[in-house]
Amino acid sequence: MEQLLQSHQQYFHTGRTRDIHHRRQALQTLIDGIHRYELEIAEALRLDLGKSHTEAYATEIGLVLHEARLALKHVGKWTKARRVRTPLTHIGSKGYVIPEPYGSVLIIVPWNYPFQLALCPLIGAIAAGNTAVIKPSELAPHTSALLKRLMQELFPPSFVTVVEGGIDTNEALLELPFNYIFFTGSTAVGHIVMQAAAKRLIPVTLELGGKSPCIVHRDADIELAARRIAFGKWTNAGQTCVAPDYVYIHRSQHDALIMRLQAIVQQFYGDAPLMSDNYPSIINDRHFTRLTSYLEGEMIAFGGRHDREKRRIEPTTLTDITWESRVMQDEIFGPILPILPYEDIEEVIKAVTERPKPLALYLFSQDKAIQQQITERISFGGGCINDTLMHLATPYLPFGGVGESGMGSYHGQFSFSTFSHEKSLLVQSTWLDIPFRYPGTRHALKWLRRFMK
Repeated sequence: MEQLLQSHQQYFHTGRTRDIHHRRQALQTLIDGIHRYELEIAEALRLDLGKSHTEAYATEIGLVLHEARLALKHVGKWTKARRVRTPLTHIGSKGYVIPEPYGSVLIIVPWNYPFQLALCPLIGAIAAGNTAVIKPSELAPHTSALLKRLMQELFPPSFVTVVEGGIDTNEALLELPFNYIFFTGSTAVGHIVMQAAAKRLIPVTLELGGKSPCIVHRDADIELAARRIAFGKWTNAGQTCVAPDYVYIHRSQHDALIMRLQAIVQQFYGDAPLMSDNYPSIINDRHFTRLTSYLEGEMIAFGGRHDREKRRIEPTTLTDITWESRVMQDEIFGPILPILPYEDIEEVIKAVTERPKPLALYLFSQDKAIQQQITERISFGGGCINDTLMHLATPYLPFGGVGESGMGSYHGQFSFSTFSHEKSLLVQSTWLDIPFRYPGTRHALKWLRRFMK
C-alpha cells in the first residue's frame, strides 16, 4: 500500500496530471473505454444487483458518460485562474484564484451503484489534475473485478489504480497520507473515515445517507406523484441513498395514493415482480434478512412477498406506521415504503426537523406557499419538488448531504471544485508603494481610516 501511494505521488510530482492535454486525453480514454466495455459493465451489474441493461445504463453507465463528456468539454475553462477584485488599499495590484490539484486522492465506493459511484468522483479527480486510488466494495465483486480490469487497460497504475479487498483493505488505505479522501457509504462508516482523516488533517468529502422524506400535500397530482414516487423508491429495489425512505401523505389522499402506487407497480414490474427482468435483487443475504425483518407484525398495504433464493422482495408499502416502529429507526435502503398520514403540514415539519438532516427531500404540491415553507424550514442535502431522484442526475446541481447525511458535494463543475484547492495569489505592483502601510509614516491612521471604510 505504501509503495502504491509513493508511485502515485511520484507520478503526480512529474507534473503530467497538471497538463490540460493529459486531463483531456484521460477523460477521452475513459469515455472510449466505457463504450467498449458497456456490455460487460451491464453484465457485472446484473450479476451483482440483478439490474437490467436499461436500468444499468440509465442509473450508472449513462450518468458516467454524461459527466465525463461535460468535464471533457469544460475542463479547459475550469482550470483557468480567475481574476478577482482588489480593494482600494491594494491599488495597482491584481488578485487571482487558481485551482490546483490536491495530489493523490482515495475514492471509497459503496455497493449499491458500484460503477457510477466509482467513476463520477474519478472524473472530477482527473479533471482537477489528481492521481486516484479507487477502493470498490467487496459486496459487488463482479463490478469490482471489472473496474480493476478496465482501469488497468486504460491508465498507468501510478495514475489510476483499483485496489480490491474487504474491511482490512479499507483500514490499510485509511492509514496512508493521501491528499484527499472521497467516501460514499453509510453514516456509521463515515464516522470511521473522518476519524482516520482527522489524524492526518486530510480533507474529506462524505456522501452518506439517512431517512429521506417524501411529502405529498393534499393538492398534489396523485397519479403523477405515485408514478414518480414508485420510480424513486423501487429503482435498484430501493437500494439508493436518495430513495424516498418514507412518505407523509395528507390524510385526504392516503387511500388514493396507495391504490395508485399498487397499480403503477403492476405497470412497472407486472403481476409477479419477483419474476420480472426489470426488478433488481437485494445485494446479499444479510441485507435480505434485515429487510424482511421489518415486515414482521406490520400492516402491509400491498406487496410483502419475497424469494430468498433470488434475494428479491416485492415493492411493499406499510401502513399504520409510527416513529416507534422498527422500520423507522434506521435508513431502510430497500423496497419497503412506510406511509404516514398527516392533517397539518406543521406535523411533518416538526417530525422531520426533530431528526438528523436528510440527504434528500421530496415534495409534491402545486402550492407555492407550501413549497417555500418546506424548502426554507427544513434543512436537507438536495431534493425535488414534484419529482424524486432527478436532482441527482443533473451535473449542473451540486449533490451532497448536510449534517449526518454528509459534507461536501460533487457532479459537473462541483466535482472539479471538490478535488481542487483554490489557491489565492496577489500580484503586487512595483511602480506604486503606498507609504501609510509602514510604521512611522505621518498621518498613517488618518489615511488608513479613509482607505479602509
